[in-house]
Amino acid sequence: MTRTLDHPELADVTLQQVLEALVDPVRRRIVTQLSESGAGMSCGTFDATVSRSTLTHHFNVLREAGLIRQSYAGTTKLNTLRTEDLEARFPGLLRALLDATG
Repeated sequence: MTRTLDHPELADVTLQQVLEALVDPVRRRIVTQLSESGAGMSCGTFDATVSRSTLTHHFNVLREAGLIRQSYAGTTKLNTLRTEDLEARFPGLLRALLDATG
């Protein structure tokens, strides 16, 4: 049985959802790390100063806001940044946010 997670269609994601998700510094750091890695990262590989359960909450907020895609590779949950989808929906926004964070 394949485990899957629900991801919003980007057409249904609002600018407000994206900005509210990124107001938190932990979530901005997650997005920055994904952008810098250029590949999927498992949940346990992030440099984060919060508990595992809090980190799970942050991943859920980012997924529900359309910023990341999560998938399973065996028992490992991989996270990828939805760069192309976000660029199509909000041109230039992700790059501007990443530049401002750096």
